[in-house]
Amino acid sequence: MKVLIGCEFSGIVRGSFLLKGHDVLSCDLLPTEKTGSHYQGDIRDCFNEKWDLFVCFPPCTHICVSGARWFKDKQVEQKEAISFFMEMINAPVERIAIENPIGIMSTIYRKPDQIIQPWQYGHGETKATCLWLKNLPKLKPSNIVGGREARVHLMPPSTNRGLERSRTYSGIAHAMADQWG
Repeated sequence: MKVLIGCEFSGIVRGSFLLKGHDVLSCDLLPTEKTGSHYQGDIRDCFNEKWDLFVCFPPCTHICVSGARWFKDKQVEQKEAISFFMEMINAPVERIAIENPIGIMSTIYRKPDQIIQPWQYGHGETKATCLWLKNLPKLKPSNIVGGREARVHLMPPSTNRGLERSRTYSGIAHAMADQWG
């Protein structure tokens, strides 16, 4: 299966699909951290190919609830982020999953199909993650574990905090590849 992973620099999700034998390409404006098939540039450049599955992690800075106190000062950026999210959900691919934290897309677009937590996939942490699905089943928990640490929420300010917070947990990536691949 041909799989496109959008807005992913880490290579975590790409690697999980690759382990399952899929033809997979990740794309991000940033270079990839892990060697592999990666296009550094605008994800929309990749829509000229036919894909069987598109999993995308659009930037959430201007649309997630954690940044709500700055919404009034970032209306242009928010409008652009909403537009980009909608372009991704309407990409020319039959099967699509869009991942984002809890935010305004639940009101602007629609409620997510499901909200998952890392502890349902082998990581003893909390980080509510929304999935908007198109022609895909909901992810089933694959490894429920104890622990409910809010590690991502409690990260101290740093220059790379946003990148660290955006990484997909490997257990979630493996569940995506197992269940959607």
